[in-house]
Amino acid sequence: MSYPITTKTVSLSKGPDPRSLIQKERDAQKFNPQAMQYFLEGSKQRGELIKSLIQQMERDPILFTDGSYYDLTKEQQRALTVVKINRVSRYLENDSIDVFTQRLSLIGVFDPQVCTRMMVNLGLFLNSIKGNGTDEQFKYWAIDKKTHQLNGMYGCFGMTELAHGSNVAGIETTATFDKASDEFIINTPHIGATKWWIGGAAHSSTHTVCYARLIVDGEDYGVKTFVVPLRDSNHDLMPGVTVGDIGAKMGRDGIDNGWIQFSSVRIPRFFMLQKFCKVSREGEVVLPPLEQLSYSALLGGRVMMVLDSYRMLARVSTIALRYAIGRRQFKGDNVDPDDEEALETQLLDYPLHQKRLFPYLAAAYVFSAGALKVEKSIEETLSVLDKAVQSNDQAAIFKSIDGMKSLFIDSGSLKSTSTWLAAEGIDQCRQACGGHGYSAYNGFGKAYNDWVVQCTWEGDNNVLAMNISKSLIKHVLTIEDKGKSVKGSSDFLNQLKEYTGSGASKVILDNGNDITDLKKFIKSLEVAIIRLSHETAKTVRKHNFDFVGAELVTLSKLNAHHYLLSEYVRRIEAHDDESLKPYLYDLGRVYAATVVLDKFAGVFLAFNVASTKAITDLAKVVIPNLCKQVRPNVVGLTDSFQMSDMMVNAAIGRYDGDIYENYFDLVKTLNPPAKHKAPYSGALEDMLNRPSLDERERFEKTLETGEILSK
Repeated sequence: MSYPITTKTVSLSKGPDPRSLIQKERDAQKFNPQAMQYFLEGSKQRGELIKSLIQQMERDPILFTDGSYYDLTKEQQRALTVVKINRVSRYLENDSIDVFTQRLSLIGVFDPQVCTRMMVNLGLFLNSIKGNGTDEQFKYWAIDKKTHQLNGMYGCFGMTELAHGSNVAGIETTATFDKASDEFIINTPHIGATKWWIGGAAHSSTHTVCYARLIVDGEDYGVKTFVVPLRDSNHDLMPGVTVGDIGAKMGRDGIDNGWIQFSSVRIPRFFMLQKFCKVSREGEVVLPPLEQLSYSALLGGRVMMVLDSYRMLARVSTIALRYAIGRRQFKGDNVDPDDEEALETQLLDYPLHQKRLFPYLAAAYVFSAGALKVEKSIEETLSVLDKAVQSNDQAAIFKSIDGMKSLFIDSGSLKSTSTWLAAEGIDQCRQACGGHGYSAYNGFGKAYNDWVVQCTWEGDNNVLAMNISKSLIKHVLTIEDKGKSVKGSSDFLNQLKEYTGSGASKVILDNGNDITDLKKFIKSLEVAIIRLSHETAKTVRKHNFDFVGAELVTLSKLNAHHYLLSEYVRRIEAHDDESLKPYLYDLGRVYAATVVLDKFAGVFLAFNVASTKAITDLAKVVIPNLCKQVRPNVVGLTDSFQMSDMMVNAAIGRYDGDIYENYFDLVKTLNPPAKHKAPYSGALEDMLNRPSLDERERFEKTLETGEILSK
């Protein structure tokens, strides 16, 4: 005889038991999720650091986050964000740079507005000073002022304007040199030049790195960088400075984004950041060897966004996949139709559900490798450049500039492609959870609203992608016209003659087996980029770059996928744990087949990179088989992210898989059933209990009244 089970809520009969489903699959895993986490984080040391930081912040009474986070108003978010930043500043005093960077990366998952509001100061503001200022200027503004420890000063990044965002070169704030006083006059000449979207400007910042046009003796030298004080030590606005709050946003309302107008604000000449561009006391101007060097402050942010994309996809795919394991819906083909007691099918056993979700799980794994690679590349490139500048080694400076150009291409294409894919992943994972995905308490809504700003800040993704791909087209034109070889990560373009002209019909992916050969697939990406670039270059010769915007965006995406897959395969090959490699390769194949080939099949077919048989095999054989291979390992692959329930912060995505009990319990806790009357219940009662129309009109229009009044 069976007895009803009583858990968090009293039951009279046995209800759904999603908890046992996830535990059964967890017990069947054939690899060690902890070892897999070491691969994802790049090393055992970093993996253990990540776990210890999560534990530390989960136990911190101020930093801890739960479902109540989703009910906060804008004002509450603003106040709580500052309280949390105050708390994080205490950790900053003890953390090394690497440890604190990882701490911020994790905070960006469970409370992104805290991370962003700090990073405006610690990242954009200080990186702009470091990238554009001399060593002495950086030491003064960052170290001596204790800005690097969230102490003394708080900076913001004054680049974007109301009428100019992605086109930084078109910014219209002016910095006019006054020789008589040895000062710059910072001015907002009209409303379009108002600094806009400036994180921290509304209430927090004491200083800004202001991007403004350098004007000397009436000549415009383009956009340069200046440190401009906004508030004095009493936190009162400086004369000539006007700021305001831009108000509610789509997300991240804990950040005090504001606007700034400068009305002939004077600053000393030495407040201009002068690592590359210099203005002497006499007004002599020395320009930088590459104007884009002044934008190096954005590179660190791009690295963070690729890492953020990995962690966000890890989070949302974990929620959706755990839910899909515990949720049963309909009786699919794997259920005996004659068995009346047969249970409904788990969502994740439906092939369509696998095809919907597995690409984002795979993308999280692939992005982890790319984020680590680009992070290391930027550190090394900027370090070499700084040493070259310090020693005034012109040859080394120009060699570093070549590395920077390659870095701008890679980081730009990675930033746009990864943030786009993460935004898509959040929404698709939400939809895969049905109606419960729409609940704020399951995390997707706030995650999406907070996330999508990454697709437009520090460069609108489409504009950024086009600018990146222009460099690829210019490389192709240089190879064709001058026979000059390309260096850096785009050196595969040197195969241009081999795969165009008489080699234009050479197919790389001829069948399904070719698709799952990752080395061959990476080669197919190179050939696709070469042929599309070659064709695009023809149009550019005939017209100009404005005619090929769509092709440029496609090229940027393909370039990012090439970078990511190449690094992912390289890291697998170099990894010392052989037991993990079959599972890692499977995810790489899922990424190649679904995220790349399935979405860009038109390009691969149009340029003979893949045969029609290969594309047919892709849909009929390759993707279904890959999904079937990954399906048994889903719990282990998501557990490998090592995200605690606080990090996931979704009632239906908790580790124990008890989706209904957890969800119902949270809803009741945050919305107590005892409070069954709302503050506005009076209005409802007035509506429902209102007297009849005749009564409210005092029976003045009834037939009876008519008879009386007509006598």
